[in-house]
Amino acid sequence: MVVRPPYGLDTSVFLRECDTCLNKWCVASCDEQIIFIQEDGTPTLDFTKRGCTFCEACADACEPNVLGLENRHTSEQLNATFRISTEGCVAHNGVICFSCKEPCIDDAILFNGMFNPVIDTDKCTGCGFCVGRCPTQAIDFTPHPLKESLL
Repeated sequence: MVVRPPYGLDTSVFLRECDTCLNKWCVASCDEQIIFIQEDGTPTLDFTKRGCTFCEACADACEPNVLGLENRHTSEQLNATFRISTEGCVAHNGVICFSCKEPCIDDAILFNGMFNPVIDTDKCTGCGFCVGRCPTQAIDFTPHPLKESLL
């Protein structure tokens, strides 16, 4: 499974509509440059350097209307759960490091003192900014399926 851009609801719509889109304006519209097209023609997000600002540009640019601002209320989070590996995280191993916390505008990364960061899944929007900022790549994510529409 992959992490899709925000403002989409249904995996089957991505699969049905995105491969016929010739312009891929969602990619060009992304100021953070995190939207990439997979081999199947559908968009996915890459958090290795940046994250999603939820700026709505991809939804505005989407010609086949797979992404739509009418889905804004259901897209307050991306379709992934992020977690910090206690083995790979330097803060969990006694080194003072706040690299993941600094870019987190939602204050979803909590520390026990100066060590032991955890991600508060209730606050985390899945923006992904923390992933690329971690010096040891100790933050990973598990994508979950998008809701299937009843159409």
